[in-house]
Amino acid sequence: MRKTNSTRNRILAVATLLSFALLTSCKKDHNNPDPTAPVRPTTSSSNAYVTTLFEYRSAPGQFINTDLGNQKGALTTLKNDQGLVSLGAWGGYIVVGFDHTVVDAADKTDFIVYGNAFANFSEPGVVWVMQDTNGNGKPDDTWYEIEGSASHKDGYVRNYSVTYTRPACDTCSVPWKDNKGKTGVVQTNMFHSQAYYPADITANSYTLTGTLLPSTNINDDDPSYITSASYDYGYSDNSLGGDKIDIATAIDASGKRVKLTGIDFIKIQTGILYNMGWLGEQSTEFGGAADLSLIKQ
Repeated sequence: MRKTNSTRNRILAVATLLSFALLTSCKKDHNNPDPTAPVRPTTSSSNAYVTTLFEYRSAPGQFINTDLGNQKGALTTLKNDQGLVSLGAWGGYIVVGFDHTVVDAADKTDFIVYGNAFANFSEPGVVWVMQDTNGNGKPDDTWYEIEGSASHKDGYVRNYSVTYTRPACDTCSVPWKDNKGKTGVVQTNMFHSQAYYPADITANSYTLTGTLLPSTNINDDDPSYITSASYDYGYSDNSLGGDKIDIATAIDASGKRVKLTGIDFIKIQTGILYNMGWLGEQSTEFGGAADLSLIKQ
Protein backbone atom coordinates (compact mmCIF):
# COMPACT_ATOMS: atom_id res chain seq x y z
CA MET A 1 0.00 0.00 0.00
CA ARG A 2 2.86 2.36 0.86
CA LYS A 3 4.56 1.50 -2.46
CA THR A 4 1.34 2.22 -4.39
CA ASN A 5 0.94 5.61 -2.69
CA SER A 6 4.55 6.48 -3.53
CA THR A 7 4.00 5.66 -7.19
CA ARG A 8 0.77 7.65 -7.22
CA ASN A 9 2.54 10.64 -5.66
CA ARG A 10 5.26 10.53 -8.30
CA ILE A 11 2.65 10.44 -11.07
CA LEU A 12 0.80 13.40 -9.53
CA ALA A 13 4.07 15.35 -9.22
CA VAL A 14 4.93 14.74 -12.88
CA ALA A 15 1.41 15.70 -13.95
CA THR A 16 1.63 18.91 -11.93
CA LEU A 17 4.96 19.82 -13.51
CA LEU A 18 3.60 19.11 -16.99
CA SER A 19 0.52 21.25 -16.32
CA PHE A 20 2.69 24.11 -15.05
CA ALA A 21 4.96 23.83 -18.09
CA LEU A 22 1.96 23.89 -20.39
CA LEU A 23 0.49 26.96 -18.70
CA THR A 24 3.86 28.71 -18.80
CA SER A 25 4.23 27.84 -22.47
CA CYS A 26 0.78 29.24 -23.25
CA LYS A 27 1.60 32.42 -21.38
CA LYS A 28 4.82 32.84 -23.34
CA ASP A 29 3.02 32.21 -26.60
CA HIS A 30 0.50 34.92 -25.66
CA ASN A 31 3.18 37.49 -24.91
CA ASN A 32 5.39 36.47 -27.80
CA PRO A 33 3.19 35.38 -30.74
CA ASP A 34 5.99 33.51 -32.51
CA PRO A 35 9.60 33.88 -31.36
CA THR A 36 10.68 31.68 -34.30
CA ALA A 37 9.09 33.92 -36.95
CA PRO A 38 11.50 34.43 -39.85
CA VAL A 39 13.49 37.65 -39.87
CA ARG A 40 14.46 39.10 -43.25
CA PRO A 41 17.94 40.49 -42.62
CA THR A 42 19.04 44.02 -43.39
CA THR A 43 21.61 44.10 -46.19
CA SER A 44 23.62 46.79 -47.96
CA SER A 45 20.85 47.08 -50.52
CA SER A 46 17.98 47.37 -48.03
CA ASN A 47 15.81 50.45 -48.41
CA ALA A 48 15.18 52.49 -45.27
CA TYR A 49 11.67 53.31 -46.48
CA VAL A 50 8.61 51.17 -47.16
CA THR A 51 8.90 49.71 -50.65
CA THR A 52 5.64 47.86 -51.37
CA LEU A 53 2.02 48.98 -51.47
CA PHE A 54 -0.27 46.09 -50.57
CA GLU A 55 -3.60 47.83 -50.19
CA TYR A 56 -5.14 51.27 -50.29
CA ARG A 57 -8.73 51.41 -49.08
CA SER A 58 -9.95 54.91 -48.43
CA ALA A 59 -13.05 56.09 -46.67
CA PRO A 60 -15.08 58.81 -48.44
CA GLY A 61 -13.58 62.27 -48.27
CA GLN A 62 -12.91 65.59 -49.95
CA PHE A 63 -9.62 64.45 -51.54
CA ILE A 64 -10.83 61.03 -52.63
CA ASN A 65 -10.94 60.41 -56.39
CA THR A 66 -8.15 62.94 -56.92
CA ASP A 67 -4.41 62.22 -57.17
CA LEU A 68 -4.21 62.89 -53.45
CA GLY A 69 -6.79 60.21 -52.76
CA ASN A 70 -6.34 57.31 -55.17
CA GLN A 71 -3.93 54.48 -56.04
CA LYS A 72 -1.59 56.89 -57.81
CA GLY A 73 -1.30 59.00 -54.68
CA ALA A 74 -0.74 55.91 -52.54
CA LEU A 75 2.23 54.87 -54.70
CA THR A 76 3.96 58.20 -54.07
CA THR A 77 4.53 57.15 -50.45
CA LEU A 78 7.00 54.39 -51.32
CA LYS A 79 10.82 54.66 -51.02
CA ASN A 80 10.78 58.24 -49.74
CA ASP A 81 9.37 60.59 -47.11
CA GLN A 82 7.89 63.12 -49.52
CA GLY A 83 4.80 61.29 -50.77
CA LEU A 84 1.28 62.07 -49.63
CA VAL A 85 -2.06 60.35 -49.81
CA SER A 86 -5.31 61.01 -47.97
CA LEU A 87 -7.02 58.08 -46.26
CA GLY A 88 -10.38 59.85 -46.17
CA ALA A 89 -12.75 59.88 -43.20
CA TRP A 90 -12.67 57.44 -40.29
CA GLY A 91 -11.46 53.93 -41.09
CA GLY A 92 -9.70 54.63 -44.39
CA TYR A 93 -6.35 52.84 -44.47
CA ILE A 94 -3.17 51.98 -46.34
CA VAL A 95 -1.03 48.83 -45.98
CA VAL A 96 2.66 49.01 -46.92
CA GLY A 97 5.70 46.83 -46.34
CA PHE A 98 9.46 47.01 -45.89
CA ASP A 99 11.98 44.99 -47.91
CA HIS A 100 13.45 43.69 -44.64
CA THR A 101 12.30 43.08 -41.09
CA VAL A 102 12.38 46.13 -38.85
CA VAL A 103 13.76 44.61 -35.66
CA ASP A 104 12.47 45.72 -32.27
CA ALA A 105 15.43 47.44 -30.61
CA ALA A 106 15.42 47.49 -26.81
CA ASP A 107 14.35 50.80 -25.27
CA LYS A 108 14.30 52.62 -28.61
CA THR A 109 11.81 53.77 -31.20
CA ASP A 110 12.06 51.62 -34.30
CA PHE A 111 10.34 53.30 -37.24
CA ILE A 112 8.92 56.66 -38.19
CA VAL A 113 5.66 57.45 -40.00
CA TYR A 114 5.42 60.67 -42.02
CA GLY A 115 2.31 62.79 -42.49
CA ASN A 116 1.51 66.48 -42.90
CA ALA A 117 0.71 67.55 -39.35
CA PHE A 118 1.71 71.05 -38.29
CA ALA A 119 1.45 73.28 -35.24
CA ASN A 120 -2.03 73.15 -33.68
CA PHE A 121 -3.34 70.82 -36.36
CA SER A 122 -2.98 67.06 -36.48
CA GLU A 123 -5.19 64.33 -37.94
CA PRO A 124 -4.14 61.29 -35.91
CA GLY A 125 -4.10 57.88 -37.51
CA VAL A 126 -4.00 54.54 -35.73
CA VAL A 127 -0.81 52.57 -36.41
CA TRP A 128 -0.96 48.79 -36.83
CA VAL A 129 2.02 46.45 -37.21
CA MET A 130 2.47 42.88 -38.41
CA GLN A 131 5.36 40.45 -38.53
CA ASP A 132 5.55 38.02 -41.41
CA THR A 133 5.01 35.01 -39.19
CA ASN A 134 4.34 32.53 -42.00
CA GLY A 135 7.17 33.91 -44.12
CA ASN A 136 5.16 34.24 -47.34
CA GLY A 137 5.85 37.95 -47.87
CA LYS A 138 2.19 38.93 -47.57
CA PRO A 139 0.35 40.87 -44.81
CA ASP A 140 -1.93 37.94 -43.98
CA ASP A 141 -0.88 37.23 -40.39
CA THR A 142 -2.07 39.11 -37.26
CA TRP A 143 -2.32 42.89 -36.95
CA TYR A 144 -1.33 44.44 -33.64
CA GLU A 145 -2.32 47.97 -32.70
CA ILE A 146 0.31 50.39 -31.43
CA GLU A 147 -0.84 51.62 -28.04
CA GLY A 148 -1.01 55.41 -27.94
CA SER A 149 -1.72 58.06 -25.35
CA ALA A 150 -5.45 58.04 -26.15
CA SER A 151 -5.84 54.31 -25.51
CA HIS A 152 -7.37 54.78 -22.06
CA LYS A 153 -9.32 57.98 -22.65
CA ASP A 154 -13.09 58.37 -22.95
CA GLY A 155 -14.12 58.04 -26.58
CA TYR A 156 -11.53 55.40 -27.42
CA VAL A 157 -13.34 52.41 -28.93
CA ARG A 158 -11.87 49.18 -30.26
CA ASN A 159 -13.72 46.94 -32.74
CA TYR A 160 -15.53 49.97 -34.10
CA SER A 161 -17.19 49.80 -37.54
CA VAL A 162 -18.69 52.31 -39.94
CA THR A 163 -20.71 51.51 -43.04
CA TYR A 164 -20.60 54.11 -45.81
CA THR A 165 -23.40 54.21 -48.40
CA ARG A 166 -23.25 55.55 -51.93
CA PRO A 167 -25.12 58.90 -51.98
CA ALA A 168 -28.02 59.76 -54.28
CA CYS A 169 -25.79 61.91 -56.47
CA ASP A 170 -22.04 62.16 -57.11
CA THR A 171 -21.78 65.51 -55.37
CA CYS A 172 -24.05 64.62 -52.44
CA SER A 173 -22.72 64.06 -48.92
CA VAL A 174 -21.96 60.42 -48.10
CA PRO A 175 -24.19 58.81 -45.42
CA TRP A 176 -22.68 56.61 -42.73
CA LYS A 177 -23.90 54.43 -39.88
CA ASP A 178 -21.72 52.93 -37.17
CA ASN A 179 -22.06 49.74 -35.14
CA LYS A 180 -23.25 51.77 -32.15
CA GLY A 181 -26.39 52.95 -33.94
CA LYS A 182 -25.15 56.46 -34.72
CA THR A 183 -25.55 58.02 -38.16
CA GLY A 184 -24.15 61.00 -40.02
CA VAL A 185 -22.63 62.10 -43.31
CA VAL A 186 -19.23 62.87 -44.76
CA GLN A 187 -20.14 66.42 -45.67
CA THR A 188 -19.23 67.82 -49.07
CA ASN A 189 -17.89 71.36 -49.32
CA MET A 190 -17.50 74.09 -51.93
CA PHE A 191 -13.77 73.56 -52.35
CA HIS A 192 -13.95 69.99 -53.69
CA SER A 193 -16.72 69.21 -56.15
CA GLN A 194 -15.80 65.67 -57.26
CA ALA A 195 -17.55 62.57 -55.90
CA TYR A 196 -16.45 61.75 -52.34
CA TYR A 197 -17.49 58.08 -52.49
CA PRO A 198 -14.46 56.07 -53.75
CA ALA A 199 -14.75 55.39 -57.48
CA ASP A 200 -13.02 52.01 -57.17
CA ILE A 201 -15.81 50.63 -54.97
CA THR A 202 -18.58 49.18 -57.13
CA ALA A 203 -20.83 48.15 -54.22
CA ASN A 204 -23.44 50.59 -52.96
CA SER A 205 -22.06 50.34 -49.43
CA TYR A 206 -18.98 49.06 -47.64
CA THR A 207 -17.84 48.69 -44.05
CA LEU A 208 -14.55 49.62 -42.42
CA THR A 209 -13.49 48.33 -39.01
CA GLY A 210 -10.78 49.46 -36.59
CA THR A 211 -10.18 51.65 -33.57
CA LEU A 212 -11.96 54.95 -32.98
CA LEU A 213 -9.96 57.70 -31.29
CA PRO A 214 -11.60 60.43 -29.19
CA SER A 215 -12.21 63.76 -30.94
CA THR A 216 -11.71 65.82 -27.78
CA ASN A 217 -8.47 67.26 -29.18
CA ILE A 218 -10.49 69.24 -31.76
CA ASN A 219 -11.55 72.76 -30.88
CA ASP A 220 -14.08 74.31 -33.28
CA ASP A 221 -15.56 76.87 -30.91
CA ASP A 222 -14.37 79.50 -33.38
CA PRO A 223 -15.42 78.13 -36.80
CA SER A 224 -12.97 80.47 -38.54
CA TYR A 225 -10.02 79.05 -36.59
CA ILE A 226 -10.37 75.33 -35.93
CA THR A 227 -7.53 73.56 -34.14
CA SER A 228 -6.77 69.88 -33.68
CA ALA A 229 -4.15 69.32 -31.01
CA SER A 230 -1.84 66.32 -31.27
CA TYR A 231 -1.88 63.37 -28.89
CA ASP A 232 1.17 62.81 -26.72
CA TYR A 233 2.43 59.74 -28.59
CA GLY A 234 1.61 56.61 -30.57
CA TYR A 235 -0.16 57.92 -33.70
CA SER A 236 0.64 58.94 -37.27
CA ASP A 237 0.05 62.35 -38.86
CA ASN A 238 0.21 63.57 -35.30
CA SER A 239 3.49 65.49 -35.00
CA LEU A 240 5.41 67.96 -37.14
CA GLY A 241 8.23 66.09 -38.90
CA GLY A 242 6.82 62.61 -38.39
CA ASP A 243 5.95 60.23 -35.57
CA LYS A 244 8.45 57.76 -34.12
CA ILE A 245 7.00 54.41 -33.08
CA ASP A 246 8.29 51.75 -30.68
CA ILE A 247 7.35 48.23 -31.75
CA ALA A 248 7.38 47.21 -28.08
CA THR A 249 4.16 49.19 -27.54
CA ALA A 250 2.13 46.83 -29.75
CA ILE A 251 -0.96 45.33 -28.12
CA ASP A 252 -3.14 42.35 -28.97
CA ALA A 253 -6.91 42.12 -29.38
CA SER A 254 -7.39 42.09 -25.59
CA GLY A 255 -5.22 45.18 -25.08
CA LYS A 256 -2.20 43.33 -23.68
CA ARG A 257 1.37 44.08 -24.78
CA VAL A 258 2.96 41.57 -27.14
CA LYS A 259 6.65 40.99 -27.79
CA LEU A 260 7.40 40.97 -31.49
CA THR A 261 10.86 40.14 -32.80
CA GLY A 262 10.26 42.69 -35.50
CA ILE A 263 7.70 43.83 -38.07
CA ASP A 264 7.48 43.63 -41.85
CA PHE A 265 4.22 45.48 -42.58
CA ILE A 266 2.39 48.52 -41.25
CA LYS A 267 -1.17 49.75 -41.64
CA ILE A 268 -2.14 53.37 -41.08
CA GLN A 269 -5.83 54.10 -40.52
CA THR A 270 -7.75 57.33 -40.00
CA GLY A 271 -8.61 57.36 -36.30
CA ILE A 272 -11.11 60.17 -35.76
CA LEU A 273 -14.67 60.53 -37.05
CA TYR A 274 -15.42 64.23 -37.11
CA ASN A 275 -16.80 66.91 -39.43
CA MET A 276 -14.78 70.11 -39.11
CA GLY A 277 -17.14 72.37 -41.02
CA TRP A 278 -15.54 74.25 -43.91
CA LEU A 279 -12.32 72.26 -43.34
CA GLY A 280 -14.14 69.04 -44.18
CA GLU A 281 -13.77 65.66 -42.53
CA GLN A 282 -10.91 64.79 -40.21
CA SER A 283 -8.73 62.61 -42.45
CA THR A 284 -5.31 61.12 -41.79
CA GLU A 285 -2.69 61.69 -44.48
CA PHE A 286 0.19 59.27 -45.02
CA GLY A 287 3.52 60.39 -46.46
CA GLY A 288 5.69 57.31 -46.04
CA ALA A 289 7.52 55.37 -43.32
CA ALA A 290 11.12 54.45 -42.57
CA ASP A 291 13.24 52.12 -40.47
CA LEU A 292 14.97 54.43 -37.97
CA SER A 293 18.02 52.17 -37.82
CA LEU A 294 18.72 52.90 -41.48
CA ILE A 295 18.36 56.67 -41.58
CA LYS A 296 20.73 59.25 -40.15
CA GLN A 297 19.26 61.13 -37.22
